[in-house]
Amino acid sequence: MPTKTDIKQVSFQNKTSDSLFDIVKIEDLHGMENLDHSPYNFHQIDFYMLVLFTEGRGSHGIDFNDYEHSKGTLLSIRKDQIHKFSKTNSKGYLLLFTDDFLISYIEKKEVSKCFQLFNELINSPKIQLNDRDFEEILLLVHKIKEEYFEVHDEQSTGIICSLLYILISKIYRLKSTENVTTFNKKYLSEFITLQTLVETNCFATKKVNDYADLMSVSSKTLNNITNSILHKPAKKFINEIFITKIKRLLINTNLSIKEIAYQCGFEETTNFYTFFKKTVLTTPETFRNSHK
Repeated sequence: MPTKTDIKQVSFQNKTSDSLFDIVKIEDLHGMENLDHSPYNFHQIDFYMLVLFTEGRGSHGIDFNDYEHSKGTLLSIRKDQIHKFSKTNSKGYLLLFTDDFLISYIEKKEVSKCFQLFNELINSPKIQLNDRDFEEILLLVHKIKEEYFEVHDEQSTGIICSLLYILISKIYRLKSTENVTTFNKKYLSEFITLQTLVETNCFATKKVNDYADLMSVSSKTLNNITNSILHKPAKKFINEIFITKIKRLLINTNLSIKEIAYQCGFEETTNFYTFFKKTVLTTPETFRNSHK
């Protein structure tokens, strides 16, 4: 059993400064020869990304879901998700930053609220801005770009972080207004704790009781948590994260099906096949080949 996978990890790298923030034009991706990965193939990022489309149409893949985009589409992609761009003539901006960038300049409570915006399990990663909201968001992005590229003095990092916080807060408000979030629901904090535990440990255990023990709560409370946030039982929630991580291994590694089965906790490859086909309605090989 391999001790680690060969998933293509894309780390945050700022080519122009030591800042933990960067802004890139979408149209410039086509000519970037110094990238160590193709932006048009699935890759996993270890930072946060806001994608604002200002022109063109296409689709953007995030964790095996395709999101159609056009002018005014805004996507939020969190750390550890996999995604890919489509080869179109779309234009817009990528705002890239690490968790440390926000933590250094914003209070802990507000940082937690910021990161909730990027959690695809509690709100959609896509929002389609109307004309007024698009102009307000674009103005903020332009202010950030100006501070980053043109002013760029010793105050710029703090100002950029403040502007980014305002930008995230505005998006947060828009999503709350559109009722596509569960930000204010009971058990939200407990759910995020559970999500982190499952994402870290699901290859070791998928048992509801094990996660209840880790959180020092009952299995009934764990089901109340997932039903409150996602309207589904804890077992189904755990299995969904488990299958997503399996899909990532199939697409982003060269491990054999047998190796993946073993790494995911299956002693018999046939049991892995049965579980995957029952859940995804296709075989692991077919799924892997369809995303090449």
